[in-house]
Amino acid sequence: MRLKKLAFPVRPVSLSMFALAAIAFAGCAKDDREAAIYVERPIEQIYDAAWTQVNRQNWLEAGRQFDEVERQHPYSVWARRAILMSAYCYYTGNRYAEAIEAADRFIQLHPGNKDVPYAYYLKAVSLYEQVNDVERDQQVTDQALTALQDLIQRYPDTEYARDARLKVDLTRDHLAGKEMTVGRFYLRQGEYVAAINRFHVVVEKYQTTNHAAEALERLTEAYMALGVVKEAQTAAAVLGYNYPGTGWYRDAYALLTVENIAPTEDKESWISKAFRRVF
Repeated sequence: MRLKKLAFPVRPVSLSMFALAAIAFAGCAKDDREAAIYVERPIEQIYDAAWTQVNRQNWLEAGRQFDEVERQHPYSVWARRAILMSAYCYYTGNRYAEAIEAADRFIQLHPGNKDVPYAYYLKAVSLYEQVNDVERDQQVTDQALTALQDLIQRYPDTEYARDARLKVDLTRDHLAGKEMTVGRFYLRQGEYVAAINRFHVVVEKYQTTNHAAEALERLTEAYMALGVVKEAQTAAAVLGYNYPGTGWYRDAYALLTVENIAPTEDKESWISKAFRRVF
């Protein structure tokens, strides 16, 4: 039996059409591979798998499994818990960027939840534990201080705020140490104005840190080098009043007495005003 001829002419397929077909086929193959990788699982199964990794202390994989709970079942009660567990696992595994991202997501999605203070805490300590030594840029240290203070302000009566207060003191001391490192460098180079600007920051912002006494002594040095005797006298006088038994005061006092000058406080000096605000 003969086949009937087609009622319309068959047009030759161009090379470009072959190319398009190949691209489409490749796209379908890629979609098929991705579909094969993505397997939707019951929420209990994913959650159990995540806890198995927690028990094995495989923190990165545990965080990923908790992320999968949220991804596959975003509207379940378990998803809310999973976000916080994900943040905890990433933090414990030193994956701080992922921990901060998960904590921020929990805060944004569940602002009224009772565990929000813990999410703020995980974010703050993830930043805090990235604080570098004083020789390096202190951007993360500033971010850590802001996050810690935010936690304290929002939830002052929580156990997380109590721990945050201790970390705030250490963070402020770290930031003051950075200013002192740079200030000492300028002082050694004879760049006295630049040095004063750094010590100024310590006296204005970080008077309660361990660096305040040295900052006042260095101010005495720098002001004497510039011939600004009145401010040098004030720095030494404030130093003697607040830190009388320190080697820093003895050094400042000796520096002045060599020139037959006594420590004398000018109450209108910025140094006096800065310390009156605190002490």
